[in-house]
Amino acid sequence: MDKKTADNLEVAALIKQFNEQRLPRAIHIKERVFAGEKLDDFDLAFLETVFKDAQYILRVSDKHPEHQKLVAKAIQLYTDITEKALENEKKLKKK
Repeated sequence: MDKKTADNLEVAALIKQFNEQRLPRAIHIKERVFAGEKLDDFDLAFLETVFKDAQYILRVSDKHPEHQKLVAKAIQLYTDITEKALENEKKLKKK
């Protein structure tokens, strides 16, 4: 298998993982935090994994600029989640 084919398969696998696993989970978490809930330990572990993988994904997207818009939207989704979760934590501590 040549390098280009391997790269394309890698990108396809990352997109499939995002669409089938990470995006549905992120949407579920976003719905909960925007309803005022806190992140639980499973949510935090999930987000930690996502952030660890982000460095690798950013390097891959540099080689595939056609996917940078998708990566940017995913980053924004995770940013929205973490910002709202932090806001919820602060509100709950004030009570």
